[in-house]
This record gives sequence, structure tokens and C-alpha cells, in this order.
Amino acid sequence: MKELEKLLLLMKSLRDPVNGCPWDKEQTIDSIKAFTLEEAYEVVDAIERNDIQGLRDELGDLLFHIVFYSEMADESEYFNFHDVVKQLNQKLERRHPHVFSDHQAKTIEAVKILWEQIKQQERAALPVESSLDSHLLNDIGKHMPAIQRAEKLQKRAATVGFDWTDSLDILNKIDEELAELRQAIFAANNIDDVSEELGDLIFCCVNLARHFQIDTELALRNTNEKFVRRFNFIEESLNKKNKSLEEASLEEMDVLWNEAKNITNND
Repeated sequence: MKELEKLLLLMKSLRDPVNGCPWDKEQTIDSIKAFTLEEAYEVVDAIERNDIQGLRDELGDLLFHIVFYSEMADESEYFNFHDVVKQLNQKLERRHPHVFSDHQAKTIEAVKILWEQIKQQERAALPVESSLDSHLLNDIGKHMPAIQRAEKLQKRAATVGFDWTDSLDILNKIDEELAELRQAIFAANNIDDVSEELGDLIFCCVNLARHFQIDTELALRNTNEKFVRRFNFIEESLNKKNKSLEEASLEEMDVLWNEAKNITNND
């Protein structure tokens, strides 16, 4: 706790109107949100690189942002860091009755069902300022990555039975959306129609991944890294021939791409 209290004091010093840091004291809750996202991604990057020491540093940077927001909120008399921690403690106890009370949940699936039930109770207990506030999907953040939000929307709708029962039905829906995308491309070639149909197709792919309990974001990240490995192979192979990427033809690069695919069975 000593180091945490020191961190809170350091944050107040950075925000001091007279002697504080010129950059830190000019920031607002809105102005640092992009930096917060960047720090969160750097945490994930350290995890994927298995960089444990780097993870420690990145978690510290992310904690600094939490303290930063809390200090700015305290200055406006909204809440402070201790309020954040207190509310978190209460939430953890409330959402884990199988740990902190006599409620029974022995499997991961039972815990997931209980978790969603408790969240629904929490939403129902919120004050309703308008009819829209009570809509099931309204509290799912609009500014998270679109693929992540698609998965959360689908999961939430599934809690009330609005879901596919068979993954084969989703595959058929993907075929249907792909046909509509082809039609949009070759019919009027309207970019807005193409964009809409492409979005529908991606949404269906996310749904399929969800049914197989595949993390769509992780699956796409792995594909990104696979693409990087294969493209690096193309570049390295061309370098051995004293040829640049710009000098190579598409056909030549395609041959090397297929060679890269055959290097390992995993790719």
C-alpha cells in the first residue's frame, strides 16, 4: 500500500496547477483515451511475446492511466481512486457468490450462466431515464473494436434465446451473405452496398467463431502474424536473388508465397 499511496501523491504532483508537469496538468479525461488504448495493446503485445518483465512495465503504464483518470475525476469532485477500488471490490464479491457466499457453481459453464444472470439483475436495477435505456444491447460499448463488439452483441442476444442452434445454419447464412456480396459487387457496383454486405459477411463469420468458442480477435491476430511470416519469406528469398520486392512480378511473388506455405505444416 505504501507504493500505491506514493503513486497517488505523484499523480497529484504531476497535476499541480503551479508546479506540475506542463503536459500532464493540461490533459482531460477525453484527451488521454487514445493513449489508454495504446497502453492496453502494449500489455497484450508483451503477453504475446512472453515478455514477463515487459509485461510488468506495461501493466504499470496502464495502472498510471487508471490513476490519471481517477485524479481528474477527483478534481471535478466526481469520484476518486479509492472509490474506484471500493466499487470494484463490491462488484467482485457480488458477481462471485459461488466464492464469497454459499451459492453453488462447480463448473465454468455454470459460472458463466451465473455471471450473466447477475449482470442482468444489475442492469435491471439501474435507474431508467428513458425507454431506450432499458434495451438489452444498449450498454455494450460502441467504441470498442468492431469485431469484439459484434461478438458481445451476439452473446448478449443469445442470453434471451436469439441465437443459431446449429453451426451448419451459420455456414448456410455465410453462403447467403457471400452471394449477396457478389451481387452487390457485380450488379450496380455501389460501394455503399458492397460495404454493407461485406459487414454482414464479417458479422456472420464472427458468429461462427463464437459457436466454436474461438476468440475471433485472436484468430485474426494469428492470421496477421502468419501473413507477416510468409511475406517476410518472400522478401528474404528475393534478397538472396539480389532482387527487391518492387522488381519482382506478382507471379514470382505468388510462387514464393506457395513455397512459404509448404515450409511448415502449421501454416
